[in-house]
Amino acid sequence: MIAATLAALVPPGDVVEVRALSDRFTHSGYFDDLTRCAEAVAALDADPDLKGIYITLNRVDPALLARRANRVKMRLSRSDPTTSDADILSRRWLPIDLDPVRPSGVSSTDAEHEAALAKADEIALWLSEQGFPAPIRADSGNGAHLLYAVDLANDDGGLVKGVLTTLDALFSDEHVSVDTANANPARIWKLYGTCSRKGDHTPERPHRRARMLSVPGEVETVPVDLLQATAAILPTRAPAPTSKGIDLGRWLSEHGIAVRGTRPWQGGTLYVLEDCPFSPAHHDGAFAIQFPSGAVHAGCHHASCGGGVQRWPELREKHEPKKKKEVPPPPPPPSPAYRERALEILTAGDPLRFLLDTFNREHVGDRIVAECLVMSLASQSVENTSGLHVSVSGTSGKGKSHACTTMLRQVPPAYRMAGSVSNKALYYHDDLRAGTVFLFDDVSLSDDLQEVLKAATANFREQIEHRTVTADRKLQVCRIPERCVWWLARVEDPGDDQVMNRMLTVWIDDSADQDARVLAHMKEAEAREDGGDGEDADLPICRAVWEVLKEERLHVSIPYAGRIQFSATANRRNPGMLFDLIKACALLHRFQREAYDGGIRADRSDFETAARIYATINGESGGQETKLTKNEAAALETVAAMGWEQFTIRMLQSALGLSYHQTRRILHGYASRGMTYSGLLEKCPAVSYFDTTVTEDGPGQVVRRREHLFSFDPVVYRRWAQCAAVWIDDEDDDRDDGPGPSDLCNVAAGLQQDCSRCCKEETARRDAGSDSTGTERETPLSIRTKVQQNTHTAPGTGAGAGVCGCVCDPRNDATDPSISPPGRDQSDQNVQSRPLSGGAFRNLLQTTANERGVPQECLPGVLEHTEFSRLSSDLGRCTLCGEGRAVFVSEDRRTVLCEGCYGRLVRAWNEGRGVV
Repeated sequence: MIAATLAALVPPGDVVEVRALSDRFTHSGYFDDLTRCAEAVAALDADPDLKGIYITLNRVDPALLARRANRVKMRLSRSDPTTSDADILSRRWLPIDLDPVRPSGVSSTDAEHEAALAKADEIALWLSEQGFPAPIRADSGNGAHLLYAVDLANDDGGLVKGVLTTLDALFSDEHVSVDTANANPARIWKLYGTCSRKGDHTPERPHRRARMLSVPGEVETVPVDLLQATAAILPTRAPAPTSKGIDLGRWLSEHGIAVRGTRPWQGGTLYVLEDCPFSPAHHDGAFAIQFPSGAVHAGCHHASCGGGVQRWPELREKHEPKKKKEVPPPPPPPSPAYRERALEILTAGDPLRFLLDTFNREHVGDRIVAECLVMSLASQSVENTSGLHVSVSGTSGKGKSHACTTMLRQVPPAYRMAGSVSNKALYYHDDLRAGTVFLFDDVSLSDDLQEVLKAATANFREQIEHRTVTADRKLQVCRIPERCVWWLARVEDPGDDQVMNRMLTVWIDDSADQDARVLAHMKEAEAREDGGDGEDADLPICRAVWEVLKEERLHVSIPYAGRIQFSATANRRNPGMLFDLIKACALLHRFQREAYDGGIRADRSDFETAARIYATINGESGGQETKLTKNEAAALETVAAMGWEQFTIRMLQSALGLSYHQTRRILHGYASRGMTYSGLLEKCPAVSYFDTTVTEDGPGQVVRRREHLFSFDPVVYRRWAQCAAVWIDDEDDDRDDGPGPSDLCNVAAGLQQDCSRCCKEETARRDAGSDSTGTERETPLSIRTKVQQNTHTAPGTGAGAGVCGCVCDPRNDATDPSISPPGRDQSDQNVQSRPLSGGAFRNLLQTTANERGVPQECLPGVLEHTEFSRLSSDLGRCTLCGEGRAVFVSEDRRTVLCEGCYGRLVRAWNEGRGVV
């Protein structure tokens, strides 16, 4: 045991002093040979007159070895020095000595000894909760020891003293005390394996041998910040007085708070409380201090109670008579004029369009974002709904916060709440009303807050309860009211899939065209002579609209629900969201819908509006089904457009125009602020990767480096991405539920969704994929397009009802700019790509082509990357650069491009869409 102790406490080669104490003499020696040290200590321990044998714990100046080199000098004289504080080079250990309270000069009883060991376990457990690593636990013979490894200077600024003082104040009692005298650096420590002989050996107070009880496999050093936090739990400075004339001892007695003990503290008095008044989960740890100024600090050392933070105001409020809280007055009703105008819009106008137009006068564009927010608000008044919540994501500085706050201003003030809150703080808001809107703008959702959000969204129609216990151990039930909706504005979507599955996920429009529109709007506002700072005249009417709609909750029936078809139902929450969108749209037009007892019936136009929103947030303006961010969707579209089956990060970086780091995060995901964001490797089954070695020829040398090589399966991608289709099966349709398209290819929002019965020839041709000879294969692309958001529609149609976008629909002739010309290969495209106007790359194409003498007919003014197909046959040299091997050919077969020139065309397309 002696040798094991020296090995555990003294690093090899260090010098240690051994000091043995008797009644009249002190024996001492210095050792750097631990084997000879153990032998000398064993010889000393055989002397029954010795009271105890000790060693220095901290690093000793090696020059002291010359005093008594690897030997013990017996009976030191006054001229023989021992180790002083100045001889210590640094601190290696935080020594905690738990000493039983007993008369001096005697050994402890078995009961006292066990009490000290139990107190050591209690302190070790608490320090572990604070983050301390495992200590060396030891039996000193009469009490208990804990040793924590530290790395501190000799002059530690009182840090060790502060930790021991804190432990003494929090854990010392009438049975066991923490010895704070062990704070000086040269303090000697009981050498385990030797006998402790205080007083005579009696059956009641026997002599015992000190021993180590446990040593961790790897002794970890306590971080300095943990030591500082522990030393700072108890205040050393008085807080500002919050009241005058309070005698803390009398106050505790009058309010029935039992005191276990008192002691002086910083010139005042420390009261150790018998029970914790802040939590029923434990009894120990609570304290209260009254400083000489009269100021009071109360707290509890347990982390669950704040770890010593000031809780005196809370303690006083719980035990002193409370003033009755004032209940906030109900919101004032809208003025009769505003209400009359609101009812006029609800009964005879288009309320959705009115709300969106008001929104767009302050916030340019982002119509689909506004529609999602409006539907979220309307869902609060639908009786049979699970609620609609919205997550708006996009690049920082592109207006997602402005869009949400702009729409929030249309909500009556009593029903809005924006900002940040701590965990579970929402449960304690007494003035929250049913139907409140919570806006969290770039707030990092903690795990606890995400749990609150999941509970509130999963139980939308019910109050969410949180049960806790008051200081007097009475049950307290706190609640978040029912029918609250959550709006999140984030750069990226939160990492918890359970949270995202309950929300409408929509992207802010961060395209170059949108940037230009916003700039023009800003210039127009700055040029106004009236300043433009006043509130929009229609905002009070918008609030009146919501006041009217909140007065009554209605059941909404969808008579045609049985005929609604979905192309994918893997995520079972998404069909429910479509149904809720239909109900919300019907509720918004409640005075224009057929009513029945207790409810209204949704008509066909409600489906068309809901389907358009649903399709849009599953396409160019959101990743509802796939949970993709905008940049991730653009990356997949780019890989498909380039026809790559294998690619590297640098290849994709070049096509996207992003940095290497941004592109890698898109593929692999990343972690930030404690949140994990998954990338395409986790989200999309068509993407995988493996490690490979790339060889490059350099000047006079060959360079080999490791590279991630990504593989892409276009078939799997098309099957996975083609999942936003919804339509009504019109077979046996009696046409009694409202207006709507009448052809078999019945789709909402002008988006091609299901042409399985009217496009069999096209489908068969597309599925063939190649001709019978196999000499030439065109790779079909699955590219989503922009969706026009600012759509003007006739009143009563829900801001943009659409019709079938299929080329087989007789209503879609060649004059429709959103439909491809007849004969164009649709190639599994859900929607057709809108032509890009102008751009730097087209100018470059035109200039370079003129310089090279390329015929004008080879470079049309609206050159579109989707007009090209990748071929495996030999196409010769690139029409543009004349150097690269051509692999892409235009539909008219007159223009061929190499992979580099085609990639620049795709990059220009990405830049136009705002990929960053």
